[in-house]
Amino acid sequence: QVQLVESGGGLVQAGGSLRLSCAASGRTFSTSDMGWFRQAPGKEREFVAAITWNGGNTYYRNSVKDRFTISRDNAKNTGFLQMNSLKPEDTAVYYCAATIRSNTGTINSASTYAYWGQGTQVTVSS
Repeated sequence: QVQLVESGGGLVQAGGSLRLSCAASGRTFSTSDMGWFRQAPGKEREFVAAITWNGGNTYYRNSVKDRFTISRDNAKNTGFLQMNSLKPEDTAVYYCAATIRSNTGTINSASTYAYWGQGTQVTVSS
């Protein structure tokens, strides 16, 4: 079992930066793939970024490539999403998620992830 708690969201002007953190409890986090998803009002939840259990591979949706960076520190059971050059269209609730174990499915699909945090609001003003 893994419990996830996000932090670091807030209000920022366009062009600004935020760093989201995802604190995990439970013994399996270091062997789980981790992802970030977001959901804007009235829209479906969408994939943002993912990282494999050992940090060896990262994946991004096209609209955030070169602006967002996903990382993790397994020694501290924490994942991160560094978001730079934020745009108003990045406004959403951001969720971190973890798989039961690595390589259990399509890494950019929400259905692959068994554990979810409660979400943190990111608002980007124009």
